[in-house]
Amino acid sequence: MDIAHLKYFQTVARTEHMTQAAHELHMAQPALSMIISRLEDEVGVPLFDRVGRQIRLNACGKAYLKRVNQSLANLEEGKREAMELAGYEQGRISLATTTLNRLTKLLSAYLTQHPDVNFKITQASTEKEKLQLLEQSEIDFFLTSQCIDRADIKHIPLITEEILLTVPPTHPLAGRDRISLAELANEDFISLKQGYSFREITDMYCRQAGFLPHIICEGDEPAAIAGLVQAGLGIAFAPAASQREDDTLSYLHIDGADCQLTFYLAWVEGRYLSRTAQNFRDYVIGYFANLNTA
Repeated sequence: MDIAHLKYFQTVARTEHMTQAAHELHMAQPALSMIISRLEDEVGVPLFDRVGRQIRLNACGKAYLKRVNQSLANLEEGKREAMELAGYEQGRISLATTTLNRLTKLLSAYLTQHPDVNFKITQASTEKEKLQLLEQSEIDFFLTSQCIDRADIKHIPLITEEILLTVPPTHPLAGRDRISLAELANEDFISLKQGYSFREITDMYCRQAGFLPHIICEGDEPAAIAGLVQAGLGIAFAPAASQREDDTLSYLHIDGADCQLTFYLAWVEGRYLSRTAQNFRDYVIGYFANLNTA
């Protein structure tokens, strides 16, 4: 069984789309389909349910994927550990995050002290994507605002921020300093798509206030939301840090609910981490601890 073919299987299982997977793998779709069919023959059972052009990972495929992820992760960990023991492992850290702006000051400060370290940063839209990258040993860590309910995923809280309401300067609410969530039941919202932890958190707060936000526009890029609010399309929730990054909008505190957002650093408990990765983890924890006490 070819290790490369198992990695192809991971990609097809993640995308559940043969053409998309082939594009990501830079190979012809018919060739990839043949490899997956041969893999299923070797395993002895179908790993995907096929309906027309649609494919879905079935129960057998999910069980097999779990073992494939574990096996390939162990092989990658063994390779990195052996290279480090032999003195060949260079300073390399890989991580995933939804937005990059929160990393700039942190990475700048870290690289000032550790200029020889190389980073691989992946911008992942959802927590599901981050978790898949972690399971496949593509990353050492990810930044998240949602704890993954799994015993093998370790989370360290870094910083907690207030969630604010942001409105365009011309909006009737722009002159106010505070508002209750219940007052927003009939407002038009601009939001991230389902699957983003921030969207799930703000939807939860709205449900607790007795309504679901009326979403008129949802997207994949958090930075684009401010521009749409500025254009007058609607209002939006935003972390408090956004107020420091964009002062062209009006920001309101939210009363009647403990609207907060906590960011965590997450990794797989017990998985091998290089000395460089361990050093970076300790640095990140200390960096945010100093911010919280400043």
